[in-house]
Amino acid sequence: MIEIRWHGRGGQGVVTVSRILAIAAILEGKYAQAIPQFGPERRGAPVLGYTRISDEPIDVHCGVYTCDAVVVIDPTVMGKHVLEGLKEGGPIFINTKRTPDEVKGRYSIKNPVYTVDATKIALDIFRKPYFNTPMLGALVRVLKLVKLESLEKALMLRFPEKIAKLNMEAIKRAYEEVKGV
Repeated sequence: MIEIRWHGRGGQGVVTVSRILAIAAILEGKYAQAIPQFGPERRGAPVLGYTRISDEPIDVHCGVYTCDAVVVIDPTVMGKHVLEGLKEGGPIFINTKRTPDEVKGRYSIKNPVYTVDATKIALDIFRKPYFNTPMLGALVRVLKLVKLESLEKALMLRFPEKIAKLNMEAIKRAYEEVKGV
């Protein structure tokens, strides 16, 4: 089983992106869960999302405390707490202009770091700060959790066609632009 923890803020699509990944996995015949976690329900408050993907039925139904990967949609939430519970060698994906080496040095990270400027991608494509699906593209490129075709189908189930296509464009661009060490 693969467990992913998503970090962001209310209104940035943490819950939505976790669900899109889970739906794509289910479309491929896998088992998956998407679980949100947040405190006061207000825009801008820190939010966590969890995605579990497995080839076997998933019997656990709680937050992810030990994760295989961490995705930081909003870099302003970055701190030591983001790395808590990340398995040794588990990658961290961060929305930033910085290089992976810069991020590793700044936060003293020993695990692999992957960066992508999801902010720029979102503003170029959506003209709005929708960073979640670009971060999904970076994650899928590195971890190969699902196929791009499955993500496209999941997006079409979630959004009107025009919005789904824009999100797919953002995913593909981040898929190509992600950098890592």
